[in-house]
Amino acid sequence: MKKALIMGAAGRDFHNFNVYFRNNKNYQVVAFTATQIPDIEGRKYPPELAGDLYPNGIPIYPEEELPELIRKYEIDEVFFSYSDVSHQYVMNKASLCMAEGASFVLLGPEATMLESKVPVVSVCAVRTGCGKSQTSRKVSLILKNKGRKVVIIRHPMPYGDLRKQKVQRFADFSDLDKHECTIEEREEYEPHLRNGMIVYAGVDYEAILREAEKEADVIVWDGGNNDFPFYHSDLEIVVTDPHRPGHEISYYPGEVNFRRADVIVINKIDTADKKNIDQIKLNIKKYNPKAKIIEAASPIFIQDGNEIKGKRVLVIEDGPTLTHGEMSYGAGAVAAKKYEAKELIDPRPYAVGSIKETFEKYSHLTNILPAMGYGEKQIKELEETINRADCDLVIVATPIDLTRLIKTDKPALRVTYELQELGSPNLEEVLKDF
Repeated sequence: MKKALIMGAAGRDFHNFNVYFRNNKNYQVVAFTATQIPDIEGRKYPPELAGDLYPNGIPIYPEEELPELIRKYEIDEVFFSYSDVSHQYVMNKASLCMAEGASFVLLGPEATMLESKVPVVSVCAVRTGCGKSQTSRKVSLILKNKGRKVVIIRHPMPYGDLRKQKVQRFADFSDLDKHECTIEEREEYEPHLRNGMIVYAGVDYEAILREAEKEADVIVWDGGNNDFPFYHSDLEIVVTDPHRPGHEISYYPGEVNFRRADVIVINKIDTADKKNIDQIKLNIKKYNPKAKIIEAASPIFIQDGNEIKGKRVLVIEDGPTLTHGEMSYGAGAVAAKKYEAKELIDPRPYAVGSIKETFEKYSHLTNILPAMGYGEKQIKELEETINRADCDLVIVATPIDLTRLIKTDKPALRVTYELQELGSPNLEEVLKDF
């Protein structure tokens, strides 16, 4: 029996364990490590989810302790199981593990994908923040309008009590409160619920799939964090971002998605340089010439946008897009420029607690505030940061209306954005063929 350690970030790591290791007597999984998401280490993968081979559950340690854990437990193999990281980053982690004597392993799609009894359309991306969510919304609405019963299964974000999060079903907004959802979860689930969709998520994605199959004609896999799907997909749609050209072939596992895609969406072409768009097209021709290409824009909508002109504004953007997505701006900053804001204020002097720590960790962030909210305490710290900021106006560019969760005495305008395909082929044509 080999001793294994799984490197993760509360998502792909648990899925890989459930599918590959839970009943595998060739391995003893000694521990998980956790990174990317605040405060997810120090927990235990519970015995109720870990199975009969793990009556005491499995401890979850901070990734910083990885070398010590390899030595202490004499680990044979380390399985890297999270996403949205550069190829350089992956090999640095591989070198760290191998320097301690352990093998470094990446589990591929065939080892981890589950088979669905109903058709699956997957929507993934090459990086966080490409526009995958708006694409999955468009896909699900097209299918719904064709008379199909569509169920969304979302890539996992189980940051709370794992026992309670085994299988989560969301049918309306009250379920978001019932399951104590973080801001990140609400950003992904709320827009689908607003469109009348049922959403599933959680920890055990085989149990989730079997429940979803009961009420679906077709399942839309709404991927996250540029991971590849947990299910065998009958149609794989992958979104790219010409604001980050070249990332589609230099990030893991975004390049896996890029090479596997049946359809590649080049999003944001309305705001990107032509040379960047052309670079992605050249990479498609080189690495995945069979893929159909859809060109799309992400037009920005903002009610009363004229109020921005001449104002000093605090811009709040989607958190994951800015943090491990590595973007230095988002739709809010674009809207501020479009409507002639006088200044984007620097929120760093006003940041408190974990928000201040976020800026220290992600030093590329300057004049924008990531909407971090992985727990009640962090949401309160985000609220305090906003209320301390010296500005005339707040621009909120998160996928949800953040002002429903945060109380501020400052005037706020909300930015929204949806996918708009340009020319042919488009998603409706692709889905008609499917």
